[in-house]
Amino acid sequence: MAATRQHHTSPETAALDYDVIIIGAGLSGMYQLHRLREIGLKARIFETGTDVGGTWYWNRYPGARFDSESYSYGYSFSKELLQEWEWSEHFAGQPETLRYCNYVADKFDLRRDIQFESRVTAAIYQGDTRSWEITLASGARSTCRFLVTAVGPLSTPTLPRIEGRDDFAGQSFHTARWPKEKVHFAGKRVAVIGTGATGIQTIQTIACEVGHLTVFQRTANWAAPLHNGKIDAETQRRIKAGYGEIFARCKETFACFVHTPDPRGAFEVSDAEREAFYEKLYGERGFGIWQGNFRDILIDRKANATISDFVARKIRERVKDPDVAEKLIPKNHGFGTRRLPLETFYYEVYNRDNVELVDLVATPIERITRDGIRTSEKDYAFDIIIYATGFDAITGSFDKIDVRGANGARLRDKWQHGPETYLGLMVDGFPNMMMLMGPHTALGNIPRSIEYSVDWVTGLIRFAIDNELTFLDATPEGTAGWTDHVKALGVGLLSNEVDSWMTGINRNVEGKQTRIVARYSGSAPAYRERCDAVAARGYDELRME
Repeated sequence: MAATRQHHTSPETAALDYDVIIIGAGLSGMYQLHRLREIGLKARIFETGTDVGGTWYWNRYPGARFDSESYSYGYSFSKELLQEWEWSEHFAGQPETLRYCNYVADKFDLRRDIQFESRVTAAIYQGDTRSWEITLASGARSTCRFLVTAVGPLSTPTLPRIEGRDDFAGQSFHTARWPKEKVHFAGKRVAVIGTGATGIQTIQTIACEVGHLTVFQRTANWAAPLHNGKIDAETQRRIKAGYGEIFARCKETFACFVHTPDPRGAFEVSDAEREAFYEKLYGERGFGIWQGNFRDILIDRKANATISDFVARKIRERVKDPDVAEKLIPKNHGFGTRRLPLETFYYEVYNRDNVELVDLVATPIERITRDGIRTSEKDYAFDIIIYATGFDAITGSFDKIDVRGANGARLRDKWQHGPETYLGLMVDGFPNMMMLMGPHTALGNIPRSIEYSVDWVTGLIRFAIDNELTFLDATPEGTAGWTDHVKALGVGLLSNEVDSWMTGINRNVEGKQTRIVARYSGSAPAYRERCDAVAARGYDELRME
């Protein structure tokens, strides 16, 4: 489609507070600020927290760590940074990752353009000046030409809708709002509600510290071994010498990990070969068993059954009590069709005398009491309750902000039946607003996707500045076309037949009980090719003035 473009220099430009305002000082926001500075723009980040890091600032719960290889996760834009920083483990823990974020902020002097403890409550487009007005919780307001959201796909925690939650007299925390001070578990009766990725990491970490641990599980999740380990000096040397190859590998793989699907189908090999392949993957580090498995395990039920049966057998081997093992084996979805948690001796936790598993399907929670938790079967007394109940994913962080585009249109209204985007980066009717890691963009190994999206957005803003353009907007046709494309890519994926955050389901959030296609499920190389083509043609699919 042809672009509408004419030069338009607004006399109000000089009166704006900033060229660009960025919401969020996580990995996306930090890199976006750095890139905007490089092209000479005045930019400001507003961040709710007291420091940088985003996900790694908020998620301080015990056991929080990468499931991407550390050396494939860090920023790739600075060769100097790559040589200076040394990851101590193949999959770094939260404290080390937060130190990394702070190191980056210090090295590139980012904090002088970041305003902390500044939660954005509203972002309103001003049609007469072609600008955005940003309002903070404090009531302070700022204006900018371009708005970039860097709010993260998993950054808005949700608590379960259970009666009496505020009645509990002990300590209680959501994993994503963990206190900065140390939590003492020794001798304590502890409950963990939820067995997703954060629940698994927390459970396996605290089980040996607590007096007694009760795990409340509604939905069993498949999990596979992380096989983490320290990085020795020789491996460190090889990593630093091989960063070019590592990032080239990430760029060519389906989801930007160092793993990519095996070209064979599960039934193109003998039973013995298939079993040996699964054993090999189960014994290797990281996401290989999910991202490097047979090409058809996520689209063919029979193929998926082979890996599901294999991992179920592993769980039965690792958990001594057969009844507990069966409760830990998912019955409502196949292996890898939900986001796969990686674990370190998680299943062995249930062999401990001080750990109990409660099946919430059989005995649901009726309420939180002053002393603990009441199920349909009995009352449990606790000193600490941990809510590992996940996030209002992908669109939740946008819903918390009153975002209004042209003519006062609300973003949450436009997305009430599911997100609609252009390339996952823009939304028609919301001019001069770009999204990093929003709906319908390539996720995967997040920092790899972040760097690409930031570079694309920076290129678009630079194009606008160079051409004296003050109005950039997706077209309704472009948005509809990309949204339809994303939906079409999801057809046939077993994951889109499962309730999970990846399909927009959250039982604890009103209005999010219907599955949607909330994420781009094609390959990262195909995504970049499409976006690169738009840029190469001078962004001719946008309305520009």
